[in-house]
Amino acid sequence: MDDLTTPLVVDDLTELRRRRSAKWRMYGDDVLPLPVAEMDFALAPAVREVLAEAVDRSDTGYAGAADELARALAGFAAERWGWKVDPTSVVPATDVGVACVELLRVLCPPGADRRGVVVNPPIYPPFFHWVEETGTELVEVPLRQADDGAWRLDLDALAEAFAARPAAYLLCNPHNPVGRVHSPEELEAVVHLAHEHDVTVVSDEIHAPLVLPGATFTPFLTVPGAADIGVSVVSASKAWNLAGLKCAAIVSASEAMRALVDRRPVDARWRIGHFGMLASIAAFESGSPWLDALLATLDQRRAQLGDLLAQRLPEVRWVPPEATFLAWLDCRAYGEGRAPRDRFLERGRVALEPGPNFGALAGGWVRLNFGTGPDILEEAVSRMAAAVEGPDTVTGAGGPG
Repeated sequence: MDDLTTPLVVDDLTELRRRRSAKWRMYGDDVLPLPVAEMDFALAPAVREVLAEAVDRSDTGYAGAADELARALAGFAAERWGWKVDPTSVVPATDVGVACVELLRVLCPPGADRRGVVVNPPIYPPFFHWVEETGTELVEVPLRQADDGAWRLDLDALAEAFAARPAAYLLCNPHNPVGRVHSPEELEAVVHLAHEHDVTVVSDEIHAPLVLPGATFTPFLTVPGAADIGVSVVSASKAWNLAGLKCAAIVSASEAMRALVDRRPVDARWRIGHFGMLASIAAFESGSPWLDALLATLDQRRAQLGDLLAQRLPEVRWVPPEATFLAWLDCRAYGEGRAPRDRFLERGRVALEPGPNFGALAGGWVRLNFGTGPDILEEAVSRMAAAVEGPDTVTGAGGPG
């Protein structure tokens, strides 16, 4: 049995590059890939075991354990966040993105008078894609950044946007890419506005299990009044690195919102990955010890990144995230638009996610994935520093071996 009392370790680069997921196939072997939200840690033992058992039994059919998933999620939510979830209110979905698209199509059918969908840039790029895919109308209400760099919901701007009566608000809680864990007071204000203007809130809570030490997650549906105007979409995929297995869950807490969820396509249940459902059940039921070790490890990586930036890239500004394994870095000292990202890639051979993907106002920013080992993170920042210090491209650097 794996020892989960110590920080999680990461395989060396040679072994990591044997993976065939997007993170490790998008760039050449001379590039350190830190843009995609995939972590480099080995699977949690409970997840690995249930998947191995399924393969041994040739258990590779359609997903059929929805009731088990609902009970596992309810148990995890109660233990982790004090959130009492009724298992009968949990409906499986393919993944968080598919769930949001399906819900937007229900909320904004063709010909509907209300077509607006509110989002808060800088925001996870697929939020823009989901709005485009559903033919709805994008309403941008950017996050507000205080003088100390801290990010908050702009409640005054949200009130103005809600007064125009959009159909839906896509809330990112915790927020990707800035790593903000919205406060109970902010969420209470959102609920008040949603009631006042009859706006349905779809809360993407995929990063909820990844709230780091020092912050506390508030599930949207635990806020008084939220049950009548909102649903939550949750998943084990980010916290346990299961994105390719395809399983999420939509949670409602009122008859009206459950009726909304039930208007999704009847065949949606068959679009869920069987392995994703089995892995999610194992994660929620038995994966907490591994998750605790992961959070302690990510806390160390967060601190390490802060030290490295201060030492090697002091002109980069950031606010350490309260959640996620993603760092939102202000690199405008090195150019606008995609220039910093391109410079880090071309000269340093470090791949990061360019800020403009997260919204038009995010030029000069980059998103860095620190869900990796300390040697890889140190090598990445060293290469980034070299990329801005001199004209020579860093090539052939082997990185940690």
